[in-house]
Amino acid sequence: MSAAPSDSDAAIEASDLTKVFGKQRAVDGLTLTVPRGAVFGFLGPNGSGKTTTIRMLLGLVAPTSGSISLLGEPMPSALAGVLPRVGALVEGPAVYPYLSGRDNLMRLDAADVRSDAATRKTRVASALDRVGLGHAATKKAGTYSLGMKQRLGLANALLRDRELLVLDEPTNGLDPQGTREVRGLIRSLAADGTTVFVSSHLLSEIEQVCSHVAVMSAGRLVTQGRLDELRAAGERRLTVTTPDTDAARGVLTARGLAPELLTADAPDTVTAPLPAGLAVEELTAALVAAGVRVRGIAVSGETLEDRFVALTGEGFDVAG
Repeated sequence: MSAAPSDSDAAIEASDLTKVFGKQRAVDGLTLTVPRGAVFGFLGPNGSGKTTTIRMLLGLVAPTSGSISLLGEPMPSALAGVLPRVGALVEGPAVYPYLSGRDNLMRLDAADVRSDAATRKTRVASALDRVGLGHAATKKAGTYSLGMKQRLGLANALLRDRELLVLDEPTNGLDPQGTREVRGLIRSLAADGTTVFVSSHLLSEIEQVCSHVAVMSAGRLVTQGRLDELRAAGERRLTVTTPDTDAARGVLTARGLAPELLTADAPDTVTAPLPAGLAVEELTAALVAAGVRVRGIAVSGETLEDRFVALTGEGFDVAG
């Protein structure tokens, strides 16, 4: 289990956070709130300021202005007390290539003055097993693949119980099975009460594991909130499959919808934007009551990719 949380309801709070490099404003007035217990996805196009933000949150880069609170404590003044409660994997792990995976972790753990030497071997073995590296514990880290090195970095972050885990591209270099395992690991950590902050360019991964999301663009925060609310903010569409397309269009128009013209490749389909608050059950009943032979009816919403492009104007291959 994670260590006992402090009184703050937020694991991460940033207010008007700004970072300027020369003439470049890498992060511009960022205000961010990450609730405790959330799996928080941090998205943005290449160069949007995500990694700079993470480095400021962890005290690796000093902000030009603004304030940061981590686990209820002000940063960077509380750095020494807060960081032992935080696990992090930022911009890929660094390893000692001539040491085994196990010896890498043993050395890193020994460097932590708060670690318990009496339980070190057990904790290292457990961390390696959790990330699927138990079988390669004695192999030199220099022979590891990129994905295995990524797993080793995750294992290092898990050597102690953490209240907050910050992961920058955690599935980088992993095969599909490894990606699936990391996804399961994130879920299990969240179930134990750990707040997980994930920066990723893989929108499908964010959709599968995250409860909350924030989107960056050109150094500024575009939106943040619950993932389901972000999706709901987009357009919903109703699709009705029926041989009675003219009648169906008449019913939908009478209910305030704007059915679109049929296309040659879907002659038995009527589609229309679905306003918020209008129940599909109500429309189905109206269609049936009007004698429309409904073969199928479905409601689709925008994907996270759709919303991302709408908010940033950029595509989704966005490792930034």
